[in-house]
Amino acid sequence: MSLEILDQLEGKIRQAVETIQLLQLEVEELKEKNTQVNAANETLRNENEQLKAEHNNWQDRLRSLLGQIDNV
Repeated sequence: MSLEILDQLEGKIRQAVETIQLLQLEVEELKEKNTQVNAANETLRNENEQLKAEHNNWQDRLRSLLGQIDNV
């Protein structure tokens, strides 16, 4: 092998290593973003459950009041 071919190979290997490092950083960023999105999703699910419970509570109270009006 000539020195020129080894230099080209070395350049390609360095480029591949840099690409791999950049991709690893991107993967880590995406994992962090995914964790944040999952936490926000869980928060929204909890809020949704609370709102559903409030809604059901209001419906029960309204039914009770309507029942009292019907009794009058």
